[in-house]
Amino acid sequence: MAHKTPTERRKARVRRALKKAANGRMRLSVHRSSKHIYAQVIDDKNGVTLVSASTLEKAQRESGKTGADVEAAKVIGKLVAERATQKGIKNVIFDRGSYIYHGRIKALADAAREAGLSF
Repeated sequence: MAHKTPTERRKARVRRALKKAANGRMRLSVHRSSKHIYAQVIDDKNGVTLVSASTLEKAQRESGKTGADVEAAKVIGKLVAERATQKGIKNVIFDRGSYIYHGRIKALADAAREAGLSF
């Protein structure tokens, strides 16, 4: 059995806690890289991604801004929340992955809450 890195252990710890607390809710999962940020709403029961948004989308790239700042995270948070509410998803559980709840991750979560998601 291979040893997990500290990042992998933290990610597994967060996911384990989320699955206990989910109660059938969908999971809003966030991934950030040095240049982009991605968000998706996942149905863990069926293993399906229902809604997604990222700074790689054409409309986001054409805006000319970078995807690696707090403003881009706010736009993606609002966009994923709007798409989720269109599909009838209101309650989710927030999966920050291995990232601390700060900066771009916090900005995305706050924007998603303001746009109508509750978590």
